[in-house]
Amino acid sequence: MLEFHLDRHAGLPPYQQLIRQVEQAVRLGVLVPGDQLPTAKSVVAALGINPNTVLKAYRELEHAGVVEMRAGVGTFVLASAPRAAVTEHPRLRTRLATWMLAAHQAGLATGDVRALFEATLTETYGRASA
Repeated sequence: MLEFHLDRHAGLPPYQQLIRQVEQAVRLGVLVPGDQLPTAKSVVAALGINPNTVLKAYRELEHAGVVEMRAGVGTFVLASAPRAAVTEHPRLRTRLATWMLAAHQAGLATGDVRALFEATLTETYGRASA
């Protein structure tokens, strides 16, 4: 089951961080159609956040067609987002890890790496696709 985490320094509200983590897990095939998300109660207990924060994230994911909330049963993944070819994932991940190690060795902090990555992603794919 997916375990959420929050980065208090990310500059993103907690509900958006939860949404991104679910979307990423679906894109990478960690979550597949039929998988159940953690209950709001368990996320609240693990992260120490307001239940409405979790519910807001889950509602937005439902509105986007990623999950379905079933009263009294739970929240389930509906459909998988388009994924890159599975054979490409290990090679690309290794190259990205090598780049991140080089960035760390060059003295960049996590926030610097994130900012550089986001800026490059936006420049490459455009704001609408990023």
